[in-house]
Amino acid sequence: MQSALASAGAERYLNAMSDNATPVVAESAPRVRKPDWIRVKAPTSAGYAETKRLMREKGLATVCEEAACPNIGECWTKKHATVMILGDVCTRACAFCNVKTGMPRRVDPAEPQNLADAAAEMGLEHIVITSVDRDDLPDGGAGQFVKVIEALRRTTPNTTIEILTPDFRNKHMAAVEAIVAARPDVYNHNLETVPRLYPTIRPGARYYASLRLLETVKRLDPSIFTKSGIMLGLGEERLEVHQVMDDMRSADIDFLTMGQYLQPTPKHTKVIEFVTPAAFGGYAAIARAKGFLQVAASPLTRSSYHAGEDFAQMRAAREAKLAKAGAAAGGHAPA
Repeated sequence: MQSALASAGAERYLNAMSDNATPVVAESAPRVRKPDWIRVKAPTSAGYAETKRLMREKGLATVCEEAACPNIGECWTKKHATVMILGDVCTRACAFCNVKTGMPRRVDPAEPQNLADAAAEMGLEHIVITSVDRDDLPDGGAGQFVKVIEALRRTTPNTTIEILTPDFRNKHMAAVEAIVAARPDVYNHNLETVPRLYPTIRPGARYYASLRLLETVKRLDPSIFTKSGIMLGLGEERLEVHQVMDDMRSADIDFLTMGQYLQPTPKHTKVIEFVTPAAFGGYAAIARAKGFLQVAASPLTRSSYHAGEDFAQMRAAREAKLAKAGAAAGGHAPA
């Protein structure tokens, strides 16, 4: 299997582009009318209102709100929320992201326990924690992830923990080592798009650095599930998507998510294409054939959409794979 750290020449090229590029976004890129398959109803349920109340009461931000996720009504009705730690202001300005950019506030020392208390009150079996980029912090915010994991283990020990981290630019090795030592159940970091589009879509990041981060997680602790996702509809080509899948498998990533990019405001990069549900199904079939333990691919798929159910299926898939390997090894053992 080819290493995810191959193509050093391509990496140097992308790194140079990333260091100097800024998002190329039209002053006002008009939003294209959404097709029927991607429209959702405005949230109105009592469960949604209760989840919102709890998030405000505990002083917690959620990526559901900040990123204008189309699934917020469904998820919050079920009391599923993706908590965004380290504040709601990001130090980067990706062309696809709706989170505010600027100078973040100081890290809240009460945040880890507040989050754990909210998880306990909601009775969560599985929780997803993400964050803004905090390039202003010496550790990129890794220490806060560790404190959150530790608080959850103390307060609600039966809750499985999934984290979705930034790339910890220029400090990722020490940051990842600290988080892996805290042992989340799932480590997610999104590649977001194909390498060709990085200079305009994700200029502050580096494709191969993100792959290396996920490869490092697996090397440090193979028992932790790794996960990554990309958006479709940004102008990527089909074979480019297939290559990203191969790169992910080379890094031993377990779980791939694929969803439709939606333009949050006219100032963000525009949608080039609304990918059909049938096309998503085709991509999913190819991904499963390439060996991912779990694949979620649909127009409304997001990193944490149905995360608890997907985690249970992924864990069962690994157990079945290990049992099959064990049976095969036993069958070839000498009598």
